[in-house]
Amino acid sequence: MSEEQSGAALPSEEHHEGGFRPTLTDIVEAQRSADTSRGGPHLGPLVEQIRTLMDRARLLSPSDDLALEAIAALEKLNDRLTEGVVEEWAAPAWSRHDLPARGNVTLPPYTLEKVHRDGVLSSVTFRTFHLGGNAAAHGGHIALAFDDLMGMAAAVRAGAVTRTASLTVDYRAITPLDKPLALRSWAERQEGRKVFVRATLHDGETLCAEANGLFIVLKVGQQ
Repeated sequence: MSEEQSGAALPSEEHHEGGFRPTLTDIVEAQRSADTSRGGPHLGPLVEQIRTLMDRARLLSPSDDLALEAIAALEKLNDRLTEGVVEEWAAPAWSRHDLPARGNVTLPPYTLEKVHRDGVLSSVTFRTFHLGGNAAAHGGHIALAFDDLMGMAAAVRAGAVTRTASLTVDYRAITPLDKPLALRSWAERQEGRKVFVRATLHDGETLCAEANGLFIVLKVGQQ
């Protein structure tokens, strides 16, 4: 991404006062430094394996033997992973803009193509884990993708951290799984601390869903 584009910043204790992440200035500065070392060079493949596990679990109908084997293996793995757990502001998901969705496994994986004051353009893929039914993405996961990327557009427009006040999604067509979709979000206007944002999700020329939302610029130290 160019200097006009921003990834996620590198949080630290000084940002914790309001229980939230850094300001846009911090985000841009972190992008310029391009430090993607948090979590190490194997974080990307690890996150992908976790996503694959989530995909398998979505359609899993195990035998008793397989279930017991999986439970034992996962209990052991969870105990092992506890060694690597850090507090929120030290987690690499804020800084790994080199990974889909910044390495945040709770988000549908997306890549940023453009982040600018005029808006955010991204490519998002809904996987088996995001299945709603009949080979279509679940509306809640679609809303989650909108929320994250509309919040990014609001923050870039305002030059400050924002929180979601309201989000309305209109579903226009089936949203398919396992193919890149274009999600565009942009701020239409700002009135004081209120930022009004719109977004669209397209499969080629087909409009799958669109959204509008209100995001509020946080005061200093506000959670």
